[in-house]
Amino acid sequence: MTTQVYLDGAVPYPAEFAEIYRKKGYWLGQNLSDFLRESAQKYPQNIAVYDGDKAVSYAEFDHLVDYCTSHLYQHGLRAGDKAVVQMPNHYQFYVLFFALIRLGALPVMSLPAHRFAELSSFFKQTQAKAYFCADFGAQKFDYRELAEKLQQTAPCLEHVFVLGNADKFVAIQNLLKETHISDEAISPTTADQVAFLQLSGGSTGVPKLIPRTHDDYLYSVRESAKICRLNQSSRLLMVLPAAHNFSMSSAGSLGIFYSGGAVVLGTDPSPETAFSLIKKHGVTDACLVPALVRPWMDKAAKDQDPILSTLRCLQVGGARLPDAVATRLIDEFHVNLQQVFGMAEGLVNYTHFDMTKEQIIHTQGLKISLDDEILVLDDNDQPVEAGEVGHLLTRGPYTIRGYYQAPEHNARSFTPDGFYRTGDLVRIREDGCIVVEGRSKEQINRAGEKIATEEVEQALLTHPQIRLAALVAMPDEIMGEKSCAFIAWQSQTDDPSPIRLAMSVRQHLKDYGLATYKIPDSVKFIEQFPYTAFGKIDKKKLRQQFETNPNILA
Repeated sequence: MTTQVYLDGAVPYPAEFAEIYRKKGYWLGQNLSDFLRESAQKYPQNIAVYDGDKAVSYAEFDHLVDYCTSHLYQHGLRAGDKAVVQMPNHYQFYVLFFALIRLGALPVMSLPAHRFAELSSFFKQTQAKAYFCADFGAQKFDYRELAEKLQQTAPCLEHVFVLGNADKFVAIQNLLKETHISDEAISPTTADQVAFLQLSGGSTGVPKLIPRTHDDYLYSVRESAKICRLNQSSRLLMVLPAAHNFSMSSAGSLGIFYSGGAVVLGTDPSPETAFSLIKKHGVTDACLVPALVRPWMDKAAKDQDPILSTLRCLQVGGARLPDAVATRLIDEFHVNLQQVFGMAEGLVNYTHFDMTKEQIIHTQGLKISLDDEILVLDDNDQPVEAGEVGHLLTRGPYTIRGYYQAPEHNARSFTPDGFYRTGDLVRIREDGCIVVEGRSKEQINRAGEKIATEEVEQALLTHPQIRLAALVAMPDEIMGEKSCAFIAWQSQTDDPSPIRLAMSVRQHLKDYGLATYKIPDSVKFIEQFPYTAFGKIDKKKLRQQFETNPNILA
C-alpha cells in the first residue's frame, strides 16, 4: 500500500498481521508529524511544555517544528538520513524530535548518560549524518569534546548541533528561528514505515536499536493515554530522561500531547527539584523508576509534606516495584499508584485505577491490547501450568519483529513465528494480571538450584532498615555460582558490627520463609548503588566491585 521502501535492516510486520491490525482499528495510518499537527489544531492555546520560565503552546510548538524542519533541510539533511539525538530534558528536544520526523529523517534516540562506547556504536550501526547534543552535562561533561571524538571515528557524521554554547558547531537555538517553510522539506515517512530508532533497556552491553513505526507507536500511545485517563488538565512531571521509552509513550509526553495536556520538564529527579515543580505548576501526574521512589518518600516523610498525595497519579515502571514499597506508597503516603510494566520493544501492561489495592500492590496489571499475544514457557519452550513462573514471550500490534541491523540478536531474541523473547520471568494470575518475578538472565544457578533474584530482593526489602537491595551472582568453583546481597542500610545508633548485621539479614530471610538455598551466601553493605543509563541498578558494576574488593563482604 506504500511506495516507500521499508528501512533496510529493519524487520517489517508480516502483511497478514498488518492487515488485521488495520482492520481492527489499531493502526490508523497517521504519522507522528500529523499527530502533532492535529493536536496543535485541537488545542492551539493550551500549553504543551513548561521548561523553566518558558511555556510553549501547542500552536507555537507546531510552528517551531516547521521552522526547525526547514533549517535542517537548509543544512543538508534529507528524508532517509539518520540523526543521533542526545538531549537533556529541554523543550527543544521535542522540537528536534518532531522536526526530524517531519523531514522524513530518522531520530536515533540516546540518553544523556551515554558516552563514546554507546555513541560510536550507534553511528557505526546507523551511519547517522547528524548529532544533536547539549554543551555540558552532569559533572560538567563536555559533549562537544565527545562530538569531536566521534567526528574522528565516524566519517558519516557531517553535522553537529549543540544546545547552549555551540562553540564551532551549529547552535540549536538558530534552528528555531522563524524562516520560510519549505514544502520540499516536509516529507515524513508514511505511517507503516519506521519513524525512529528507540533504545533497548538492557542493563549490560551497548543498547540495541529498536525500529518503531508510526502506526505501532501511536497505537500504544493512544491506548496508554486512555488507560491513564489523561486529558487537557493533565500536567505530567518529566524528570526521567525525556528520550526514554517509558517517558515518551507510557503514556508519557506523547500521551500528553495526544490529550492536550502539558509536560513539565525537570532537570534532575531529586525530590527537592521535583517537589518544587509539582507545587509551582500544579502537577497532576509523575512517572518514576523504582530507584527514585525511596528518596521521594524519605524527603516527604522528613518534611511531613503531603505532596505525594496531591498527585492524581504516580506511575512507577522501568523495573519491578517491590511490594513493600508499593504498600508504603499507598498506606503511608496515600498515593494513587499505577504500576507500569513494559519494554521499548513493545508490550506494555498497566494496573488500572479501578483495580483492587491487592492487584495494584502485587501485580503489574493488564496488557494494553486484546491482540497482545502472551506465552509463558519453561526452559524447553513448553507452556507452563497456569499460574506458574516461566519465560515471557509476546507479539502484537506494537511489538517489534526484530532489532535494527542485528540478525544474530534476532535469531536469539525472536521465534520463527515472530514472538519476542523478553527475558522476563513472569506468571499470569487467574484475574489476567501479570506478575514479574525477575529476569531470565538474573537467575542464579547455585549448585543446580535456580534462584530468581527478584524474589530474594523482594524479601530483603520487607526489612524496615533495608533501603535498597540487589542480589548478584558470583562465580564459585564448587557451586558454579553463589549469591551476594548488596544492601543499602538505614543506619541506627545501636547498629551491631557488619558481620552481626549480615547475620540478622539472613535471619530475617529465614523468618520470611525463604528456602535455605535462597539465603545469600554473602552480604555487602554499600552506601551508593551504581545505576545504568536507564535508571536500573547496575549489577555488572556491583559484580566488578566485589571482584576488586571481596574481603569486605560479611
